[in-house]
Amino acid sequence: MERNNCWEIKQCGREPSGKHAEQFGVCPAALPSEYDGTNQGECGGRFCWAIAGTFCHGDQQGTFAKKLMSCLQCEFLKRVNEDEGRNFILTPSDTQRGR
Repeated sequence: MERNNCWEIKQCGREPSGKHAEQFGVCPAALPSEYDGTNQGECGGRFCWAIAGTFCHGDQQGTFAKKLMSCLQCEFLKRVNEDEGRNFILTPSDTQRGR
């Protein structure tokens, strides 16, 4: 099964060398971090809801705690949850148990 990252699904263009990266900057979810590989994604691309400062719907999002309720409604998060099944990692604290 192919595991797409958020920028591939959302087509935001904010990944490195993306069409909007120069104008708006590279999204923190598309940069290397401690979340590389979480939910089998590249960088934080399948864990974007837990990364502060991501952009969704054209607005910069806040911290994990501030944006979680909104992110729980996101079709991409739901898709990752379905893809990963029992291995799905929702919170940063789950990354410690999953590794």
